[in-house]
Amino acid sequence: MTNKTLLIIGASKGIGRHAVDCALASGCSVRAMARGADRIDLEHERLEKFPGDATDADDVRRALDGVDAVILAIGMPAGITRLLRPVTVFSRSTEVLVDEMEANGPKRLVAVTGFGAGETRSAMNAVEELGHNMVLGRAYADKSVQEKIVERSSLDWTIVRPTILTNGRATGKYKALVDPESWRNGFISRADVAEFLVECALDAKHLHEAPVLTDGCLPTI
Repeated sequence: MTNKTLLIIGASKGIGRHAVDCALASGCSVRAMARGADRIDLEHERLEKFPGDATDADDVRRALDGVDAVILAIGMPAGITRLLRPVTVFSRSTEVLVDEMEANGPKRLVAVTGFGAGETRSAMNAVEELGHNMVLGRAYADKSVQEKIVERSSLDWTIVRPTILTNGRATGKYKALVDPESWRNGFISRADVAEFLVECALDAKHLHEAPVLTDGCLPTI
């Protein structure tokens, strides 16, 4: 159990929503930031719902007040936006967050990107890369920019790159692959990713590393 307070950005759905549950279960207090934070379907004495815009410096500054670590888990743009329009929400929100954290704290940041961002693109085979580019190319180009912003910061950062996400339960049976030679695609539940994020946020696990997170089961191409 811990008495730390975590700020979870992107807390209303997906990995971020699972991270809220994991953090509360570990004994943390949670400030759950999202545009739709008021719609989070949970009430808890250690949960503060914080409606806000992750690209707005004033909102982010207020959200950071008094927290010990930050989990950045903004989800993918909905619908065809990610196919037809430039995606910048990942880089813009990360730039605002890093600036505010460097100025006022805290120092610990755990950010979610994904397999296919940054150098992990080189670990894809030709078929994977083609499909990825068609569906997620714009979003992951911005996630790659996001990673560079984090890596160049003075923060105590960890970047987490999950592979193909599922809605399964947490199993704890996954691998955190740090060595580029070991990087490979696979599957992992959002619940497992969330548990890993909280573990990293509460200690120095994988400090200044960017592991690929996978269950080790290769997808059928």
